[in-house]
Amino acid sequence: MDKEKVRSEGQEQPKEDQPPSLIEKIQQLGQTNVPQMAQDSKIHCLTIIGQVEGHLALPPQNKTTKYEHIIPQLVAIEQNPKIEGLLVILNTVGGDVEAGLAISEMLASLSKPTVSIVLGGGHSIGVPIAVSCDYSFIAETATMTIHPIRLTGLVISVPQTFEYLDKMQDRVIRFVTKHSAISEEDFKDLMFAKGNLTRDIGTNVIGMDAVNSGLIDAVGGIGEAMSKLNELIELKNKQNGQENEGLVQ
Repeated sequence: MDKEKVRSEGQEQPKEDQPPSLIEKIQQLGQTNVPQMAQDSKIHCLTIIGQVEGHLALPPQNKTTKYEHIIPQLVAIEQNPKIEGLLVILNTVGGDVEAGLAISEMLASLSKPTVSIVLGGGHSIGVPIAVSCDYSFIAETATMTIHPIRLTGLVISVPQTFEYLDKMQDRVIRFVTKHSAISEEDFKDLMFAKGNLTRDIGTNVIGMDAVNSGLIDAVGGIGEAMSKLNELIELKNKQNGQENEGLVQ
């Protein structure tokens, strides 16, 4: 009896190690099986969706991307030698300006090749995040809304508040113009245009319009983005190989 009990206990798997049941997969993902990333994949995919959440927590019904989740991931990507490239997928309505700029600065300062793709929308502070990568794509039907910086909630109505808004806006303009082909004058024209947005100022650029303005590098989808990222990775590996050969000589 004791041997049979030991054998039966040995056959049972701990709950943590048991694969999720078919019902759980259907409930969570709507399908029975999920394609798995290759164990030796050299590309990491980072998604920025919903609203970029910053210093204030948004209501639970809002779909958000928390900057305290993104920043540690970027640090880990930079440190992990197995990851050779980063693909950033955006479908965001914007959000906290400082949080968005923090994510943008980290993406721009990564030593590894990065490619971004705007699917659906990359609005407001999503614009700096999209242009922060080495190469950017936008889907043909995707949109990007460019508008002035806004404050919500209780605002102290003094001249210093508006000066602060101007300085914050300048930070966004400088970053976007530095990391894309659009000029400061053209970007400001899009930002302060009247009549493009109902009861508001700003511009909504779609697909090829974003490319023609110099904001985004090319129109394309996931296939083009992956192809470009692999190309950048190969180019970087060749450069590193040439540098190593030079050091040996």
